[in-house]
Amino acid sequence: MRKPPPWGEALSLSLLDAGERRKALSFRRDHDRSRYIVAHTALRLLLAARLQCHPVDVLVGREPCAGCGGPHGRPVLLDREAGPHFSLSHSPGLSLVAIADVPVGVDAERVPGRRTVELCLERLHPEERREVLAVPVKERPLWFCRLWARKEAYLKALGTGLGRGLERDYLGDREGPGAPPPPTGWTVRNLSCGSRDTTHAAALAVPPGTRVPGAPHDVNWCVFQDEVHGPASGSR
Repeated sequence: MRKPPPWGEALSLSLLDAGERRKALSFRRDHDRSRYIVAHTALRLLLAARLQCHPVDVLVGREPCAGCGGPHGRPVLLDREAGPHFSLSHSPGLSLVAIADVPVGVDAERVPGRRTVELCLERLHPEERREVLAVPVKERPLWFCRLWARKEAYLKALGTGLGRGLERDYLGDREGPGAPPPPTGWTVRNLSCGSRDTTHAAALAVPPGTRVPGAPHDVNWCVFQDEVHGPASGSR
């Protein structure tokens, strides 16, 4: 059984910056707040270990948005132009943190209902839509979830997020002659979710020339909280 952190919520909050604390305390449901605090504390602990500093000294901000120039672009370390780069994603039952010397994106998703899949189809690349519809109905939500995780991971690594049209880039399963080309040079792949492989999907995206690990390290203490309290989601 996975367990929550062996300290109280107040200590975790003390490691976050003022903006993160305001965000955490804005959640109305206890398990939403707990999930957010655990994921962001884990990110700070990992970055602090990499930077050899205290977690409160990790200064996190945002690049200008690649679409509109607003202050909500890719998350970055404010005092270190050369990196490291990082990405965080958390959904009910699964959290991922990636830290790298190059821009990186990760995404964790819980398998959606069939209605959600239907509503999202029109936003996909035309060939991706055809592939989704070719999958048997019972298998479609999981197939779609893995596709969606790849797309979000890639767009986070690119720095645009969902502001870039989902129809612009092909990240489906087809390969070889006649298949649409995937983003040139990028590695975008699904990651194993272990025992949750049938209920969740996760993906990693890195730019050309980057070595890709075989599997993520599990930094999600919040799984136990999810089993007790129920669903919610979010990502960064």
